[in-house]
Amino acid sequence: MSLSLDGLVSGLKTTEVIKALMEVHAIPRSLLKAKMDDKNGIVSQLQTLNTAVQNLATAAEKAASRDGLARFTTSSSSPTVTVATRTGATALAADIVVDKVAKNHTIVSAASKGWPVDPPVITLQNAKGERVQVTADSTSMQDVAQAVNEAGFGIVATAVPAGRDADGNMTHRLQLRAADSGEAGQFHAYRGDLSAVEAGTASDLSTEAGAAVIDVGSNAQLRLWAGTSAEQVLTSSSNTFTDLFDGVDVTVSAASATPVTIGVAVDTAARTKASADFIAAVKDILTRIDNGSKATVAANQGEKTKLGVFTGDSAIRGLRNALADAVQHPVDGVSPSSIGISSDMYGVMSFDEEKFAEALAKDPDAVAGLFSDIASRVQDTAKVYSDKYEGLLTTRITGQQSEVKGLGEQMERWDVRLAQRKASLERTYARLEVMLSQMQSQSSYLTSQIAALPGSSSGK
Repeated sequence: MSLSLDGLVSGLKTTEVIKALMEVHAIPRSLLKAKMDDKNGIVSQLQTLNTAVQNLATAAEKAASRDGLARFTTSSSSPTVTVATRTGATALAADIVVDKVAKNHTIVSAASKGWPVDPPVITLQNAKGERVQVTADSTSMQDVAQAVNEAGFGIVATAVPAGRDADGNMTHRLQLRAADSGEAGQFHAYRGDLSAVEAGTASDLSTEAGAAVIDVGSNAQLRLWAGTSAEQVLTSSSNTFTDLFDGVDVTVSAASATPVTIGVAVDTAARTKASADFIAAVKDILTRIDNGSKATVAANQGEKTKLGVFTGDSAIRGLRNALADAVQHPVDGVSPSSIGISSDMYGVMSFDEEKFAEALAKDPDAVAGLFSDIASRVQDTAKVYSDKYEGLLTTRITGQQSEVKGLGEQMERWDVRLAQRKASLERTYARLEVMLSQMQSQSSYLTSQIAALPGSSSGK
């Protein structure tokens, strides 16, 4: 606890004196704090830059892939047919005839107030002939449906309200539907256990009076080049024909009596934009480095030159040069400027979208290959610097953080020393006041004693 001794005896402003002395003693600590703040600023800027380079590495990995620039538009002459593209897609146009769509095998039982036999047993048989016996907890249709669902046999059961019987009892139908569409999802449901099914004495739920087969599990079917000698019939257990053409999936939702024209076209505008966005990401990092490396020269005498946060940092300078080289250097003798990627005399990167689109229209494969190689080089460079374990930027950040930690420990030691110094000064000035007080008391005592001596009275 600090002591307040101002003017008790000496009249000195002790608090101000101690404060002034402490400010002098704290100068080394203040210098450490300023250095620590600078280091923290550098760490923050490095971390921001490292994040940007990591994002660039991810974008470059996608751009460097076989279909890094692949952008397509799809079309269909019927809303019942949709087209989607994936890796490996190319431009195409074709006519298809949809003969039928895939269906999930579905049956419903006759209406009943409950399962007629207790214990309620139902045997399910799939298209492969595999069987499973299911026993419900009670004869209620809800419990029978729950037991079927819990069996995990690929059949979804639902108890559907079906009105009331002649006695006013609530009735339900048991709906059984294959989880997967197609012929492979066909099944049978029998009243009775496995032995009754094997013996042929169990009744088929769908053939009972009042029951029905709603849909027979069937595959979707379409024809390519219908009506020609090259006609090709294709089937699918679902309504999606995966890879109907390389990298092209077609989904149907209704049969069509006439051909449906589908198409996939190269989206030049989207490809150009994707390329421009990638180059813009590289340019943003280069600009960030350039701005952080600038030094503001003092304009007037007495002012100081201010250095940028990256000024003189060899690692950052290396990153800047490596990224610029990755984008600008020729690939197998072909200059990136041929597709609109260039730099001016000051190293400022630019992207000519019109020139890129023209090159893409003339030879899309060559442009895609050149751009892929550029992206691959950018990816390699970005990984060297931003790898979370061995990246040069990562190492730089770790080193700066270690320095910050060391400065923090030094400041903590200085805090202890300054607290001790302040306490010492407070004790010193406190003793000074006590000594002055004692001296004043002695002076007053001596003065009174002298005044009391014989012959000391006034006029004698």
